Amino acid sequence: MVNLTNITMRYGERVLYRNSDCIIRPGDKIGLVGPNGSGKTTVFRIIAGLEHPDEGNVAIDAGTVIGYFAQDVGDMSGRSALHEVMAGAGRVHDLGEELSVLEHKMADASLPADEMERVIERFGVVQAAYQNAGGYEVETRAKVILAGLGIGDDRSGEPVESFSGGWKMRIALARILLLAPDVLLMDEPTNHLDIESILWLEDWLRNFKGALFMTCHDREFMNRLCTRTIEVAAKTITTYGGDYDFYMREREVRRTQLMSAYKRQQDMLAKEEEFIAKFAARASHAAHVQSRVKMIEKIERIEIPPGQKRIHFEFAPSQRSGDIVVSMDGLAKSWPLPDGKVRPVFSGITAQVKRLNKIAVTGVNGAGKSTLLKVIAEQTEPTAGMCTLGASVKLGYFSQYSSDILDPNRTVIEEVSSHLNTQTVGYIKNLLGAFLFSGDDVEKKISVLSGGEKTRVMLALLLAEPLNFLILDEPTNHLDIESREILLNALKEFDGTVMIVSHDRYFLRHIVDTVFEIDHGAMRRYDGDYTYYLEKKAEMAGSAHEAGDITPRRY
Repeated sequence: MVNLTNITMRYGERVLYRNSDCIIRPGDKIGLVGPNGSGKTTVFRIIAGLEHPDEGNVAIDAGTVIGYFAQDVGDMSGRSALHEVMAGAGRVHDLGEELSVLEHKMADASLPADEMERVIERFGVVQAAYQNAGGYEVETRAKVILAGLGIGDDRSGEPVESFSGGWKMRIALARILLLAPDVLLMDEPTNHLDIESILWLEDWLRNFKGALFMTCHDREFMNRLCTRTIEVAAKTITTYGGDYDFYMREREVRRTQLMSAYKRQQDMLAKEEEFIAKFAARASHAAHVQSRVKMIEKIERIEIPPGQKRIHFEFAPSQRSGDIVVSMDGLAKSWPLPDGKVRPVFSGITAQVKRLNKIAVTGVNGAGKSTLLKVIAEQTEPTAGMCTLGASVKLGYFSQYSSDILDPNRTVIEEVSSHLNTQTVGYIKNLLGAFLFSGDDVEKKISVLSGGEKTRVMLALLLAEPLNFLILDEPTNHLDIESREILLNALKEFDGTVMIVSHDRYFLRHIVDTVFEIDHGAMRRYDGDYTYYLEKKAEMAGSAHEAGDITPRRY
């Protein structure tokens, strides 16, 4: 269906890949992986026809419809969310637009009889094509997709201009899903989604009949969907016949084999060069020497690709806190509305957080997870009740919007220095180096940093503090899979207490020992890991179904 053969792509002197192949077959589910800047997005753009390789061939079967979901949603204006999604239905939308024009013409009594006859005839042809293409179901399908991504009927009629950037991403995602192309290219589809929407999207993509080719920082999402993995790294494109976990294992095996082959080649070359050096001056060995010179010149040298830079993340030792880290008694929070009314978020929360707890705060989008963290972190006052921090608690708070507090006019090193003004320049540079800011990178303006780079700056600031209680609201947003792994391992070793909101299920499964779920304004505690929580929720959903409550719920 899609076949890239011997492609080479350069940007100036920089080579992304050379003489590389990539194939997408009908029904494939492929994960695209590789370091930042390796050229993953460029592969998408080549397939989508937005860029062309410097060398090689791009072959796409005639009639193949390609849909590309990128992180840049472009301009959205002049339509409701629903109509913006419906506009993405491709040929079906075009047929619908033509039907509307023809209907207006048929209502024009001044139209000459022969023209009216042609309009009516064309209307019949277009209407049949529209019906056969499922045009009369498009609006219903669009509403279902929007609802699955968290935009229900109560908001789907609102103008797209009224939605924030994250919600516009959902609208753009819904638009490409409605198209249901033959080949679906997706660049980080789970960004800006909560767990409920991720689960819905996972189900949708699992049942999708076309080919899927995607990048994603959510390891569990990749493993559940992808049966092949394609890596872009070290100036080449390599295919692995399995999911992400298989790729990680196989990559290590291949690197070990490559290192062995490299060592054997180096040993052989050293012996040949020793022979040449030893006998180069002897006329009796001239033919042998020249023969070996020519031989080693023809040998294709094995290259060891440089290891990918990784965040080195290790929390500073901290003072021991008291056994009770947080006490909540009758805690409630409401937000004021413009009309003078208030919107209750939660109420009646009574619970304790004990030292060394690692707690996930869960709930559907809008349940109040982030609000609870803000109350505990003293970022906002509770409406009622008490929230008290325990003895010797040193709290650090990371919000998914933490980067908003960074000064866009400062450089990275200026910004970090302003928060750590008692530390030496050497200490700060070492700290930034641990988070992959080295050389000229430390002089970058905050305003030009990517989302992932801003997250690394904020995590660096947390690292520098001797904390014993971390409150983390979506800390993995914008981090790649390997950086998430390093943060995960650091949190496992952290000798303090953690409360976390995250949509990364793999992350939660490997760190959490307790779950606080906020549902319909109340909080329920689960004394077990994230898998235990999911099992209990499934049991409760089954019991509700048997009791006659068949309202679908996702967790």
